[in-house]
Amino acid sequence: MPRDIHAITIADLSAFTKSLRAALLRADAIPGHAAMLGLVAQAAGYANFQHLKAAPTPTAAKPSRRLARALRSFDGGGIMTRWPQQTAVQGLCLWAFWARLPARQDLTEKEVNAVLKAGHSFGDHVLLRRSLIDHKLATRTIDGKTYRRIEQAPPPEALMLLSALQRPS
Repeated sequence: MPRDIHAITIADLSAFTKSLRAALLRADAIPGHAAMLGLVAQAAGYANFQHLKAAPTPTAAKPSRRLARALRSFDGGGIMTRWPQQTAVQGLCLWAFWARLPARQDLTEKEVNAVLKAGHSFGDHVLLRRSLIDHKLATRTIDGKTYRRIEQAPPPEALMLLSALQRPS
């Protein structure tokens, strides 16, 4: 009889193992196969193994067209080679530069320019610097002397872009 594969996603591995360990300590003997499936399912946050089996299986996120367009703007080394036409794709591409800026640190314009110049090859770091401000990924003082990355959680699509850019092609 073929076995069904049931995937679980464990958000907090530490809490999962603590819950599973506590359940095993409460058991009088080593649980059998079915009981162990139930304990694992409960530790993962399901009511029981039947609840786990009935839950929809998580599917891998399919890359969007916008993500595909953004990725075409970068070479195999993660360097941006062209500025996309669509504003939404531009905003997504800027997350790569946001990630390169140091967190919670004031930077001079010269320091920001150095980061931007190292991350692109189309020769317009000023466009990138202004776009980071326009897309609310960085701030600058009124006199333009001090820049700072705005700390925020990147959206899922930006995380997918950053992950793809870190992998060697």
